Amino acid sequence: MAVRTTSRTNAALTRILRSAIIIGALTAGAFASTTAGASAQPLAAPSQSTHVQQVAFYSSAGSQAVGAAESKVGAPYVWGATGPSSFDCSGLVQWAYAQAGVSIPRTTYAQEAGGVPVSRGDLQPGDLVLYYGGDHVGIYAGNGTVVHAPTSGQSVTYAPVDSMPFHAARRY
Repeated sequence: MAVRTTSRTNAALTRILRSAIIIGALTAGAFASTTAGASAQPLAAPSQSTHVQQVAFYSSAGSQAVGAAESKVGAPYVWGATGPSSFDCSGLVQWAYAQAGVSIPRTTYAQEAGGVPVSRGDLQPGDLVLYYGGDHVGIYAGNGTVVHAPTSGQSVTYAPVDSMPFHAARRY
């Protein structure tokens, strides 16, 4: 199921993230108190930053890419295919991100060279997960799974993220 976003939903995501940052600061004890302990004033709330905007963008585009890839579960693997009815691994990733309005490179190696490096422990839905030294790619779908186009004779499917030898991850 593809997720549609509008400026209204992007603004809502930004407000949610901003609130989460403020709540996190408050619960972490980010207060300036006097030495007498008579009063405590919270630190100024963080202003909207580029980081918050990027996180909202990543979440939105990543979620849309996951939804697009998931809509193709069952589509056949065809080497060199870029959709919409058949895919190879990097073609599925490129097509899914295109549905989210994000242009990414065509091949696994070019996909690995772009984006922002992500550690295995920091994977978020929509992150590209590369395997076998960069020869294969899937999209992290959350809950320890990737959606990918495996190989000839198989169809787009889900797999545990640890079912193949991890090489790298990228966020677009």
